[in-house]
Amino acid sequence: MEKITSFTIDHNKLVPGIYVSRKDNAGDTVVTTFDIRITNPNEEPVMNTAEIHTIEHLGATFLRNHDDYKQNVLYFGPMGCRTGFYLLLTGDHSSREILPLIKEMFTFIAGYTGDIPGASARDCGNYLDMNLPMANYIAKKFIKEVLTDTQDHQLYYPD
Repeated sequence: MEKITSFTIDHNKLVPGIYVSRKDNAGDTVVTTFDIRITNPNEEPVMNTAEIHTIEHLGATFLRNHDDYKQNVLYFGPMGCRTGFYLLLTGDHSSREILPLIKEMFTFIAGYTGDIPGASARDCGNYLDMNLPMANYIAKKFIKEVLTDTQDHQLYYPD
């Protein structure tokens, strides 16, 4: 059996950043999958489920309401390894091109206060597993370490 694309990346060389994981065709439409890597794989502690869940709710709500991108958002959700998120957009996009969108989203998450969208028993299957202060903290850290002065090695997978 062939390895899937994400398992061919050397995670020992991967650093937090925004990477194009793959581009697929769905009929005549290109779908770009982004790897939004928040923590340094196998070196930093992974994110806990509560903050991941909170970032997922806030990020998905932000993206699906974004004036310029809401029609292109197919999915935003966590990686199983808990080191980041996947974002799937229709269209042929680059990491550098979506930096402004990712900066907007993490700025929104970093400063968010109040009720988390969809965090109720009616709307979510695990609504009690949320941690807004940690989601704010992780978003601020990602802005500082990746989004403020993004370098090429944070936009392209290592060789």
